[in-house]
Amino acid sequence: MMANEDLTGARKETALEYFRRVDSGDPSILDLMTEDVQIYFPKFGVGVGKDAVVRAAQGMMSTLQRIEHDFERMNIITAGDFVVVEGFEKGVSADGTEWPIQGRSEGRYCNVFEFSGSLIKRVHIYVDPDFTSTHTERFLWGFPIGSHDSSKR
Repeated sequence: MMANEDLTGARKETALEYFRRVDSGDPSILDLMTEDVQIYFPKFGVGVGKDAVVRAAQGMMSTLQRIEHDFERMNIITAGDFVVVEGFEKGVSADGTEWPIQGRSEGRYCNVFEFSGSLIKRVHIYVDPDFTSTHTERFLWGFPIGSHDSSKR
C-alpha cells in the first residue's frame, strides 16, 4: 500500500494527466477512472459510468475545435481523497471563434476530483459552458469592468 504522501502525489499527477488527455482528445482518459465514475458538467447534469463520461465529452467537444488548459496557472489543492484544480483554459469553438473573449470571459474553471486509490471516482466540472460568451442576456450587470465592447451595454 502506498504511503499517504505518495498516494497524494499520484492523485495529483493523475489529475494533471486528465487535463493533458482532455487537451489532446485522448480516449484513454477513461483508463484514469473507475468503472462507476461519476461526472458532473453544467447543462449535462450528473452521470455515472464511463459511458456517461463519453457522452459528456462528446457534447462538450461538439461545440469546440480545441481546448487547452494553462498548466502554469493551475491552483491545486489536495485533501484526503480529493484533488481540486482551479485554473484557466482557452480554445477555439466549432465555428472558429477563439476564447476566452477579452473583456467578456477569462476561461476560468474548477474541477473537483474524488479518488478511489489512484483512480478518479468522481469529477465535477464547474465552468460556464458558454465558452465564447455569446449568451449576452446573461451579463446581468453589463459587461465586465474593462470590457472594450461598450456597444452592448
